Amino acid sequence: MMHAALLVRTTLAAALFGVITVAGHAGAETHRLPATPQTVAWGNYDASARPVLRIRSGDLVVVDTLLTSSPTALERAGVVPQEVEQSLRDIFQAVTDRGPGGHILTGPIFVEGAEPGDTLEVRIRKIDLAIPYAYNGFRYGAGLLTDEFPYARMKIIPLDRDRQVANFAPGIQIKLHPFFGSMGVAPPPAFGRYDSTPPTVHGGNMDNKELVAGTTLYLPVHTSGALFEVGDGHAGQGNGEVDVTAMETSLTGTLEFIVHKNTKQAYPRAETPTHFIAMGFDDDLSIAAHKAVREMIDFLVAEKRLSRDDAYMLVSVAGDLAITQIVDRNKGVHVMLAKELFARP
Repeated sequence: MMHAALLVRTTLAAALFGVITVAGHAGAETHRLPATPQTVAWGNYDASARPVLRIRSGDLVVVDTLLTSSPTALERAGVVPQEVEQSLRDIFQAVTDRGPGGHILTGPIFVEGAEPGDTLEVRIRKIDLAIPYAYNGFRYGAGLLTDEFPYARMKIIPLDRDRQVANFAPGIQIKLHPFFGSMGVAPPPAFGRYDSTPPTVHGGNMDNKELVAGTTLYLPVHTSGALFEVGDGHAGQGNGEVDVTAMETSLTGTLEFIVHKNTKQAYPRAETPTHFIAMGFDDDLSIAAHKAVREMIDFLVAEKRLSRDDAYMLVSVAGDLAITQIVDRNKGVHVMLAKELFARP
């Protein structure tokens, strides 16, 4: 007999993707996945990677992620040695298989039943701060205004968990908005060992600040088991992430995984409690915008039964298009459309 919670998820998925089969199981388990030298992928998503955890559709995973910075750099910027996570020290010392990107990602997680052509639904149940600080940094060769800042700087930003603010500077406080900058599955096998920096069809380093607790991410599956990885924790970020980093920190997330069979979804999508989100990624910002708008139109035609003309018009009059990030080689654009537009009287 289907659990009530799974029935709710099935109904939600049907609303988003049409009538599909949901692979689940009774008595879903909760797994714990720490970040260790044995459980991280440094700088890549890869369809040939060895999974560090196997789960079934419907399971939850409490997963640790680490900020991507060397212990030495953190201490040089002002973090006292005892506040540098031992797991980060262990990984920097023991993990030599790195690249081509720089992110420390926890995973990959193999989800049983996930096959190419399916969709992996990732429900972000909870995100907790793991440490009381974040950093922001820039360096020459990266960031939007790199020629105007031809040097490197790192700033440590204290995080107040009780008040849920970041103390950026005297008189400047930023409300915390924790999310994972990178959440993705393995790309198609032909991509090989794919750089963790530029987001694309597998998701990855999307840096989308809307993907907070309570949000659901839908990723197209490209290889058996999906091979999900997560990392690049942010305590908060502005749209654009213009200097190449957000408030980089370590996070612990509680994620629920559901496999939807044979959806033929081609591109990442998401939804918040209030909005549908379509995304586009490309080195050319204009092309990224084209992709995001086209993805939202395709969604409206397939799932809301609008004509293509009306879908295009609706995005123009009610959709909000924003630059997700502009610094990860493949720029990101997303379109948000309020769910209340479809509420029936």
